[in-house]
Amino acid sequence: MFAVTILGNNSAIPTLDRHPTAQIVTCDEQLLLVDCGEGTQLRIAQYRIKRSKIRYIFISHLHGDHYFGLIGLLNTLNLMGRTEPLSLYAPPELEPIIQLQLDCSGTQLQYELSFVPLQAGYSGIILEDKELTVHCFPVQHRISCFGFSFTMQKKKRKLIPEQARAYEIPAAYYSKLQEGADYERKDGSIVKNDWVTLPPAKGKRYVYCADTLYDPGLLPWVKEADLVYHETTYLHDLETRAAERYHSTSVQAATLAASAAAKRLLIGHFSSKYTDLQPFLDETRPVFPATDIAEEGVTYYI
Repeated sequence: MFAVTILGNNSAIPTLDRHPTAQIVTCDEQLLLVDCGEGTQLRIAQYRIKRSKIRYIFISHLHGDHYFGLIGLLNTLNLMGRTEPLSLYAPPELEPIIQLQLDCSGTQLQYELSFVPLQAGYSGIILEDKELTVHCFPVQHRISCFGFSFTMQKKKRKLIPEQARAYEIPAAYYSKLQEGADYERKDGSIVKNDWVTLPPAKGKRYVYCADTLYDPGLLPWVKEADLVYHETTYLHDLETRAAERYHSTSVQAATLAASAAAKRLLIGHFSSKYTDLQPFLDETRPVFPATDIAEEGVTYYI
């Protein structure tokens, strides 16, 4: 399964029914947490997400609405007896912040917290794990900020059984064929792997664009993505304010998705000044029809 569950869809100031940014990306049996705004662990409990399956945490930048919930979650995992390692990908300034909080409270984590610093401006692969590949890329915000691209791909090749039988390859060897190996017959001749297998199916991709100005430079990262999340802090009549605060509008997010030929768009990071979110859809769908509000508690399958 490949899916994203929205834990928080609001910008800096939480409201009674909307919370700061946080998402869970599900990749089969493992969970990835993307940003961790205030109250994230409460949303995790509310939506019955298994904390123990969170293996990786990604923090896009160090504005509080994207990480103020982190130390509480890390402490809760410790109190619940976690022993499995946890990897944290974030700007380097976050590591001493966490350590200071732990030191001041006299807390010694009973699990390994592996910190992977994301240096300003860096783009590239930051994680490859089984069928999952994660890239980070810089976005345009007031401080160093990253987006993340999650690709889930079956890496095993697809066996063509009738071809394998025709070449008299024993069934016990099929798993090696799926891993890309050739087969040597008893007479020493070689059966090339691509004679009996097909390439793996094209991977599915989810792209998370964190707080950012409208930036056509993101198109290479968003191009033809299966699902894109893009911030829409403001409706389009506040385009000037959005630019001044390094945020985007509804129409800008939809324009980027349309230009990139993405399949679906989720919009979020709404300003607390809005109580009704329907106008965001009214502005985005004429530009990019396959747009949805990133609704808290909803899981979107990729």
